[in-house]
Amino acid sequence: MNVVDLRFLAGVFVTLFVIVDPPGTVPIFLSLTRTMTSKQRSRAAMVAVGVAILIIASFAVFGRFILAYMHISLPALQFSGGLLLLLISLQLLMGKEGELAQSSGVNVALVPLGTPLLGGPGAIVAMMLFVDQSHGELPRVNALIIALVVMAVVLYVFMRFADVIAKILGDGGVTLVTRISGVLLAAISVQMLFDSVHSFLQTWGVIAAS
Repeated sequence: MNVVDLRFLAGVFVTLFVIVDPPGTVPIFLSLTRTMTSKQRSRAAMVAVGVAILIIASFAVFGRFILAYMHISLPALQFSGGLLLLLISLQLLMGKEGELAQSSGVNVALVPLGTPLLGGPGAIVAMMLFVDQSHGELPRVNALIIALVVMAVVLYVFMRFADVIAKILGDGGVTLVTRISGVLLAAISVQMLFDSVHSFLQTWGVIAAS
């Protein structure tokens, strides 16, 4: 028996990567931390990643209980999540990912970096759906944990070395990667919408369960 479901691991990581969009956070992170020293920027990156992972993991563990308490079905959550991700993908495609206001007196590592930029609704919904797809199987649960840890490391590396990455890619390179992420995210969101409609039809007996 495999300890880790590698295919499931790859699917979770790719989806989270596209949703969170580490390359797209580079220009935002640089603009929000432009007055910080290198040490302060490193700390801000660590705090932001920690907050984001904590939020995503919390919803991954307790999300089902919240849904049950509020009488929300998973297909309904999936459909709303698909719409939400579609809106996010359109923002990426139209170059509006940087429209985040910086409030005075607020630690930017917490808001808007930790949430909603990194630990936003899109990543939360996606993670909850993956937890549901894992069916409590150990290889898939391990894959979820590993994917989340690897995602945290990738996020920290991108933000910690944001200035270096921005110089290597250039403005055009960062924009290109962000637009490609937008296209992929749009495809994922549409698939989520199709899957939710399929689940609704199965629930009502319109089509047979596969």
